[in-house]
Amino acid sequence: MPHLLQTYDPLHVTFTEGEGLWLTDDKQQRYLDAISGIGVTLLGHNHPEWVEQAKIQAGKLVHVSNMYQIPEKSQLAQKLCQLAHMDKVFFANSGSEANETAIKLARLYGNRQHITNPTIIVFENAFHGRTLATLSASGHRQVQAGFEPLSSGFIRVPFGDINALKQIAQSRHDVVALMIEPIQGAGGIHIASNSFLQEVRHLCNDHHWLLISDEIQTGVGRTGKFLCVEHAGIQADVVTLAKGLANGIAIGACLTKGIANELFTPDKHGSTLGGNPFACAMALKTLEIIEKENLMQNAALQGDLLLKSLNERLGHHPQVKSVRGKGLMLAVECKQPCKPVVKIALKHGLLINVPQPHIIRLLPPLVIQPKEIEQIVNKLEISLDEFAKLQSN
Repeated sequence: MPHLLQTYDPLHVTFTEGEGLWLTDDKQQRYLDAISGIGVTLLGHNHPEWVEQAKIQAGKLVHVSNMYQIPEKSQLAQKLCQLAHMDKVFFANSGSEANETAIKLARLYGNRQHITNPTIIVFENAFHGRTLATLSASGHRQVQAGFEPLSSGFIRVPFGDINALKQIAQSRHDVVALMIEPIQGAGGIHIASNSFLQEVRHLCNDHHWLLISDEIQTGVGRTGKFLCVEHAGIQADVVTLAKGLANGIAIGACLTKGIANELFTPDKHGSTLGGNPFACAMALKTLEIIEKENLMQNAALQGDLLLKSLNERLGHHPQVKSVRGKGLMLAVECKQPCKPVVKIALKHGLLINVPQPHIIRLLPPLVIQPKEIEQIVNKLEISLDEFAKLQSN
């Protein structure tokens, strides 16, 4: 790939087709997809209803400017607000763009209160994207290095530390919002407790901060509910979605409620491609299939089974420190850096991901069934056994 900028280091495999949880490469080898394009293909590959809708919409209309009425965009906005219990939506093309939108909303909110330097609380180990503002909000030094000067206006605290948040509330008067992933995905599947999220909501209420829930990876049913914050019985003021929203078609969404609804006015924000008819039609079809096939319930059920199976089979493995997860968002934490397991698993026909040195991340499609869970666990155990032998030599 001599003409591509070297932003990726891809594995030496080329996929040519897919069916359900399975991908086939150009040598006709099959692989069980336990990462679904980093949480994107919620319906698996080649879902027949989704494919048919893509053909129909591509034959009608793919793009018109947001200068005109777009029925698919309005329909999708209505559906998302219904599912997420929010009021309004802005459509973008990615999770980074959706989070950038949320950051701009927070700054508008602060400036309207005549706060000179509106500040957003973010968390250590967070990942919010790769634009300059979203990587500045992230807590991963590896995504920030070399891009200085970073954007100002963020204050970072330990994930799950309510006392640190209370200290900021007492000492700072420039805070306008708090931005949180209910589960830190790229950070290693660190799960915010329901009690912590509830306390965060109360703190935001008391100090008139916007609560921004980054549900790029956790949203659209992955944890068993449409939004992860629903498990805690709370509601955010701003919610961001992307990844699985259209099952592989590029789309992002920033949803608002209450005071956040009226912050944007015409010409304050926009997107050339965001909200185009094709992406919106495919997101609508994705949501329709998720509801019709009860895939949120399936994510909860199969996620529990996968977590139990991983604990039973790998909980005492010499390479494994712990297993954790919620719904179909799981991590196997190893006792030593485990990046080589990705290539070992690939050899055994399993696709996984290592977002942090010691973390194996699993994000299978929501259509997964028990027989595929058994195969994932079997293949992962074989891969870890092989990794252990390599480490002992």
